[in-house]
Amino acid sequence: MPLSEQEQRLLDEMERQLMHTDADVVHAGASRGFSYRNMLIGALLVLAGLAAILAGIALWNVAVVVGVIVGVLGFAAMVGGVILALAPGRGSAASSGGDRARPAPQSSPSSGGSFMDKMNDRWDRRQQG
Repeated sequence: MPLSEQEQRLLDEMERQLMHTDADVVHAGASRGFSYRNMLIGALLVLAGLAAILAGIALWNVAVVVGVIVGVLGFAAMVGGVILALAPGRGSAASSGGDRARPAPQSSPSSGGSFMDKMNDRWDRRQQG
């Protein structure tokens, strides 16, 4: 059974509203993305920390204190690398703030209410008969 013109217009408006809402959700998720630069530097720090830990183990036989210090510094470098790799990029916080200030779409002057108000009114009319 084909849809009437009013139902088709209502369906089209619902699709536009959904696309607008989904676009906001997708864009908000993108603002918390990882920075490839931070991930690369973090991975390099983890590898350097692992090398320092191995060097500390090798130095353990020569000088225990030096081996412990090098190992602790290597561990700190590894932790810092992981934190840096998981941190969001610099530009992502600035870009998300500007998009939220976007004004809401204007409804037509003859609409007499929001989209959801019209849907609720229509539902009430259907329930009443």
